[in-house]
Amino acid sequence: MKSRFRILPWLGLAMVMLLGARTGHAVESGDATAAPAAAPAEMAATTAPTIAIDKTELKNGGTIKVSGQAEPGKAVYLEVWSEDHDVRASRFDSEKDKETGKRPYIFYMSGEMPAYYKIFVQKDLQPTIDEAKKAGNKWSYSALLKDLGADVAYSVPAKIKIDHFQSTLMASIVGSRGKQLPVMDEKETKKRSMQLVKARFRSIDKVFGAVIDVQPDGSYTADLNIRSGLAPGKYKIVAVVDKQVKSEPAVFENKISFPTVYMDNAGTSMNLIYPFVLTLVVAIFGVLMGAGGGFIMNPLLVTLFPALPHTIVAGTVTPTVLFSQGSGIYNYSKIKFINWKLGASIGCAMLLGGFIGPKLTEMITLDQFKFAFGWILIVLAGLMFWQTTPGYLEKNKKEQAILKEFKKRAEQASTGK
Repeated sequence: MKSRFRILPWLGLAMVMLLGARTGHAVESGDATAAPAAAPAEMAATTAPTIAIDKTELKNGGTIKVSGQAEPGKAVYLEVWSEDHDVRASRFDSEKDKETGKRPYIFYMSGEMPAYYKIFVQKDLQPTIDEAKKAGNKWSYSALLKDLGADVAYSVPAKIKIDHFQSTLMASIVGSRGKQLPVMDEKETKKRSMQLVKARFRSIDKVFGAVIDVQPDGSYTADLNIRSGLAPGKYKIVAVVDKQVKSEPAVFENKISFPTVYMDNAGTSMNLIYPFVLTLVVAIFGVLMGAGGGFIMNPLLVTLFPALPHTIVAGTVTPTVLFSQGSGIYNYSKIKFINWKLGASIGCAMLLGGFIGPKLTEMITLDQFKFAFGWILIVLAGLMFWQTTPGYLEKNKKEQAILKEFKKRAEQASTGK
């Protein structure tokens, strides 16, 4: 009886070993079966497209013909960007959050945005672009990117470094950026980079174009129109058919020569002859009215040269006014038409405004800038027109005497008496 119980443990051990052997054999068989199934999946990976360009050099813009081969049935996208020059892009988020109903007052800023960035899509997607244009300034870069299927090609701006600051309503009014927030994760950085692309380039036509013609066999061609007035240096073109499936970059160089010069902070090139002539005319009339002409130059530059960001226009006009103001101060002091006490008191207020203004300018959009500046000009124009009416001049004969005295002293100064 005891011998029987001694045999039972040995029988149990034998059964466990037998089951383990069968299980191991089943796993090995499963691996052997799965291996052939995995092989076709690897073989089915999308082949990277090829790309070729007909020229490697442009002179202040031009047209480049791109051609290549992709897998049949695959959509082709071309991502083009400036390799040598980056510009600053900023956006102040003051819109109400749909979920919380609160205004975030967060300021986003990056100095690594490519001076030129554009994604080209197939010609049959032009209606999608046209539909987005109907939204006016309310169009969404991320939404249009998704509708075009071009999110697979969006790569370069998604990698830029973005700083963001928590501001407040009062801080935003005086132009303060606020407290810098911790670094964003990769997903959030990509999302905010899309908003900065729109804030920087503004127009749909500057960031999207439908020019690619794809044949049934997968071959494609595209005529890329690189507009004039862009940054000089190297540009890269990459053909994309899927995420992480892209061609090697094709490189070309854009060259410019004087009198066209590149402005680094504006991210654009400009022929200096046109603003020189414009400024000469404006300075004459500006000094005549006791100003440097900046309030005239500002709206003219924004209107006539839309490629210039309004922040750069506002900043550039300020020091240039110094030249006309300097010569104006000399000539007005020569004919004794300057009241230094009044000028010094007003200058203190202007000194304070000089600190607040630049910070506030970088936080507002171009539309907000035009709206505020437009109303200021309308009010000033209305006041000046009112002061030239016969009724006003009749009631203010003192001004008539001042005008006569001004003419008299001007004539004496010109004759050297």
